[in-house]
Amino acid sequence: MIAQITLRLVAGMSLTWCLMPRRDVTSGYFRIQMLAVLGLSTLAALTIPAGDTEAATLLGSGWLQGLSIAAAVTSFVGSVLWTLERRQAGTVMAFVVALLAAGSVIGFLPHRYAEPSAESTHASMSALSSAWVIGGSVSTMLLGHWYLTATSMSTEPLKRLNTILGLAVIVRGGMALYGLSLIPAADLGPVEWTWLTVRWLGGLIGLLVLTVLTARILQYRNTQSATGVLFAAVILAFMGEATGLLLARELHVPL
Repeated sequence: MIAQITLRLVAGMSLTWCLMPRRDVTSGYFRIQMLAVLGLSTLAALTIPAGDTEAATLLGSGWLQGLSIAAAVTSFVGSVLWTLERRQAGTVMAFVVALLAAGSVIGFLPHRYAEPSAESTHASMSALSSAWVIGGSVSTMLLGHWYLTATSMSTEPLKRLNTILGLAVIVRGGMALYGLSLIPAADLGPVEWTWLTVRWLGGLIGLLVLTVLTARILQYRNTQSATGVLFAAVILAFMGEATGLLLARELHVPL
């Protein structure tokens, strides 16, 4: 589970780089982000269980480790390029990392989703939207911290990332709601309902409320207060997605 969440975090962070207004953000932010993803990708490669086989996941452990190592190497190259202010080449590396990480996230899905179907499409979209939420929350929060260094930078990039995070939560909520509709009510006991309550109130509704609160704070250009709220959003995002993974393993439906 550590490797799975780590790969989703890498995928979400790199996707956020691709969606954000990069020319309005100083290069140092991307250099540090690339180094963070380098460490996370290495952690994922080291924690992927050696017993995983093609029968367990869409891709075997060897392929998943290979994608993780490739993402780590690409991130290192990207960090060097951003250090040298090669922004265009660094952007290319960001897109490559995003593709590698997205492939590993989908490859980590159970092998029962190997055949094309509505269920496999939902599982893939659910996994990618989960990655978008946790990675987007972390990258947005770290951008808020970056304003402590780049004090003259416009607040528009942070506003844009906060809006993107809100959109990610809405998409994730739609995927979770569809998954919930596939589960017979008889399969949901008191324990499942308790975890579903935590998953929805904290990981989706609460997270969306915090993005709205952050948007209100940023109207006054108070990046420090906004960053504090975003830190709470990161906690809720991880809590919600970890709960969703546990429920998915129990109920065999992505939530």
